[in-house]
Amino acid sequence: MEKFSEQLRGLVKRIETLKDSITTEEATKTAIVMPFFQILGYDVFNPLEFSPEFTADVGIKKGEKVDYAILSDGVPLILIECKSITENLTKHDSQLFRYFGTTSSKFSILTNGIEYKFFTDLEETNKMDTTPFFTFNILDIRDTHIQEIAKFRKESFDIENITSTASELKYLNALKSYLSIQFETPDEEFVKYLVNQIYDGLKTKPLLEKFTPIIEKGLKQIITEKVNDKLNAALKSTGDSKVQVTINPEIDAAPSAEKNEDDGIVTTPEELESYSIVKVVLKDTISPDRIFYRDNRSYFNIMIDNNIRRWIVRVYFEKNRNYIMLNDAPTDKERTILEFKQPIDLVDYKDKLIETVSQYVVVNN
Repeated sequence: MEKFSEQLRGLVKRIETLKDSITTEEATKTAIVMPFFQILGYDVFNPLEFSPEFTADVGIKKGEKVDYAILSDGVPLILIECKSITENLTKHDSQLFRYFGTTSSKFSILTNGIEYKFFTDLEETNKMDTTPFFTFNILDIRDTHIQEIAKFRKESFDIENITSTASELKYLNALKSYLSIQFETPDEEFVKYLVNQIYDGLKTKPLLEKFTPIIEKGLKQIITEKVNDKLNAALKSTGDSKVQVTINPEIDAAPSAEKNEDDGIVTTPEELESYSIVKVVLKDTISPDRIFYRDNRSYFNIMIDNNIRRWIVRVYFEKNRNYIMLNDAPTDKERTILEFKQPIDLVDYKDKLIETVSQYVVVNN
């Protein structure tokens, strides 16, 4: 599984390098789509296994062809319809819908090389669902995506296994998407539902407007508390059982002159975890009360005394890697870059962090 994950992430880097130079459907297939299915273990140059221009006659239309079909003993298992990397996929699922009903295929995939949509027939047998059960963007691939993609590898492909989990996956992803939106900007219906659980009076529009910021604040506090619990549990597992940390975004966050209500900056639980880890590893060098954070669009800043000129570490959560930059040199090119998988890994860089902050504590105090 680790090798498979590395191969996918290697493809991501290749796509990031090539995507701006790819402008046609054929180039998309050759440079991106075929390598993806090669990683899944299919022989893309064997038409008996990976058949290009597979015939899928639709009604009175004869000679209709789907871009690729993955075959087993001549029987199609997966239909694949490709579009150019420059095209949006929203208008093309109807074409795949027609093909699906004319073959014995159980799964179909619509892709432009960047976004992949996986379909099956959960709602009505032999009729492709109008919504995919699994969708991912390869430039924003996550571990949970890789686990699902791995089910489609040639060596482990099992129709019954995938089908049995497809329904749960479809509705789980829809739920996560809905809740993510509500946690950031709860809509009126969501607010009304929650108010019904905690308030017995008449739910007028002015009342709902009054409760909206309360609910928004409450949801964010729940996330913060969960992060604190998770972080303290992780610290105990590393041997720091006596250390307790608490994040309070309203106190620890440094105000930014550039930040406003519509700037689109969202401070994530992972960023807050990173902030607390840094406070913990530096606790014997500088008082935790002197360490603040400021979130930016491209990175998460951790600094001393609420002074942006005295930043000590920048945390980056990017599509393919997570890393920190230490403020231990005059320019970015000279500064130390350290990669990590999850925030708790920053404990491993304790000495480097202490060395960096010591410059500012000693010189500037």
